[in-house]
Amino acid sequence: MYNFEYKNPVKIIFGKNTIPKVANEVPKNAKVMFIYGGGSIKRSGVYDTVKNALKNIELVEFGGIEANPHYETCMKAIETVKAEKVEYLLSVGGGSVLDATKFIAAATLYTSGDPWDILAKSSTVEVKKALPIGAVMTLPATGSEMNGNSVITRISTQEKMAFSSPKVMPQFSILDPECVFTLPDKQVANGVVDAFIHVIEQYLTFEVNSPIQDRFAESILTTLIEEGPKVIADRKDYEAAANFMWSATMALNGLIGAGVPQDWASHMIGHELTALHGIDHGRTLAIILPGMMNIKRNNKKDKIIQYGKRIWGITNGTDNEKIDAAIAKTVEFFESLGVPTTLHEYGVTIDTIAKITGRFEKRGFKVGEKADIDFNEVEGILMDRL
Repeated sequence: MYNFEYKNPVKIIFGKNTIPKVANEVPKNAKVMFIYGGGSIKRSGVYDTVKNALKNIELVEFGGIEANPHYETCMKAIETVKAEKVEYLLSVGGGSVLDATKFIAAATLYTSGDPWDILAKSSTVEVKKALPIGAVMTLPATGSEMNGNSVITRISTQEKMAFSSPKVMPQFSILDPECVFTLPDKQVANGVVDAFIHVIEQYLTFEVNSPIQDRFAESILTTLIEEGPKVIADRKDYEAAANFMWSATMALNGLIGAGVPQDWASHMIGHELTALHGIDHGRTLAIILPGMMNIKRNNKKDKIIQYGKRIWGITNGTDNEKIDAAIAKTVEFFESLGVPTTLHEYGVTIDTIAKITGRFEKRGFKVGEKADIDFNEVEGILMDRL
């Protein structure tokens, strides 16, 4: 296991009827921007619950954050933050709303150049300060409620970029599993896949003698496999919703990634599919992961075989047969949730593959846990899923 430092300062408030507790967490004398997406929080009653809880707080509202938050929309929010002299940001919604809120928090106080640099030059640009953030999460998926990660799409250039900073970790996140009750099947399925592949990105790499992290990761994968279908079958199953919601948080709060190699190539490639085709984030991952497992089977052999054995009970056959079976079981699980796993099902053609590989070549990107996936292998992974 590698050396590591781990610190997670986010306060989690978990359980039914916890949303009104937002009043105890938001600063009493601060001017707060209430940031949300579309109409789902109004239909579910979350909007009214939050508004009522904060009736004695000075609120500025900003709605309309997209499912893949747009840079252009975030910049409009930043104008409002500055004009209204907002001091605190409250995200109410899913991971996209919180991702946008994180970028708004950082970009509002960024004075060293173009705010896009926070994303486009994330490897060299350090976020030194940000407005404080709180969150009420209504959709389990991204794990954004307990980390400093953010992903933003710039519509004008069809680019999707990410940054990460401890400065934008929420001070608190409220997770009420009953929010799951009103979600459509598609969002639940996307959330299960998203959380599942967050775990895979930190697990399906190479062995570094980290049995604790492996077992943590495997427990989350197994829980998602068991509980995800229950949530889709019965949205009012509170226990299943709670287990699903906590799994999504644990999948990306840094714990299972401490001291182990991490991949994230599926995410990097998937971001391009979202940027160019608008495909839901979780669904891009369901497309890419099987191709990643196939093309990188030699590099990932030991961990794929371990994954197949411990998660799917695969013990028979040659190494390649075990890997094939593990890939097939993974695809079968995603498709059982109603999530397609091939590019042609989304109308993606060779032309898009050429655009994506061209971007990787132009940027000089080499991704994966060994930084050995260049534009040629990206092409192979995409062609595998065509």
